[in-house]
Amino acid sequence: MTPEQISHVLQLAFPGERGWSVAEVADLLQSPGIVLSGTERSFVLGRVTLDEAEILTLATPPNARRQGRAKAALQDFEADIAQMGAEFVFLEVAEDNAAARALYAQAGYDQVGRRTGYYRTANGAFVDALVLRKSLTSAPRSDQ
Repeated sequence: MTPEQISHVLQLAFPGERGWSVAEVADLLQSPGIVLSGTERSFVLGRVTLDEAEILTLATPPNARRQGRAKAALQDFEADIAQMGAEFVFLEVAEDNAAARALYAQAGYDQVGRRTGYYRTANGAFVDALVLRKSLTSAPRSDQ
């Protein structure tokens, strides 16, 4: 995917938010440890540092949602970062983003923190970010 394609998908996926410019995406892609997994229909952009990875964004345009694309992109990302030596992956998700929270819960992410008032909505309200974590080492969870 090109920086232009990535920037365009981000604009479609997150309308009303300040998107990432083509130049910002191009700069980010040149940074150490950056991982891009998925396709132009749904992708995960993240970074690996030592044994930890961070999901910076998962983006799926509205016309490609509810088709399993985000789940596939997330699985691809997890496989890619595991090959790079990541044992854990973290992300932040808006507390009011029910669809994303359901995706991450189904994929085995657990809440490990909260950032109060982290996101600002288009109408000026603040929403907490939930910090989620997943171990990639396949240790069985106690609730399974």
